[in-house]
Amino acid sequence: MNSNNTALFTFLDHTADLGITVTGSSLRDLFEKAAQSMMQIMIKGTPGGKTTPLHLSVSGKDHADLMVRWLGEILYLFEGESKVVCCTEIDSVTKSHLKATLQIAPFNPKKHEVLAEIKAVTYHQIEVIRRRGHWQARIIFDL
Repeated sequence: MNSNNTALFTFLDHTADLGITVTGSSLRDLFEKAAQSMMQIMIKGTPGGKTTPLHLSVSGKDHADLMVRWLGEILYLFEGESKVVCCTEIDSVTKSHLKATLQIAPFNPKKHEVLAEIKAVTYHQIEVIRRRGHWQARIIFDL
């Protein structure tokens, strides 16, 4: 303990979260736009070369869980395997399962600029709902 009673630290006003709302005309459109949105938050730049298709299958207990797991897989590709997801196409989506084809390319620091480092897609306030003829998702990322 500091004997002269001076503060050893001060609190900083800092938030480690970033939230977005995504709207889609269909459930497929919503999941595709959510993936595109996350990639736009994370990196700037285009792959500028050949992409490779990757087939992905994700399961969840409901739409919200499926969204977190879907974006978590894309985040893993970037963080864990240094792959940039350039394009997503949802082949099928139900309440608990999603199949997609992704176009991926290796991360290249000469072509890509990291804008934000997302640590995780959180369950905090996650919401995927159908409202007034369209689908909407609220997603919170841990930065």
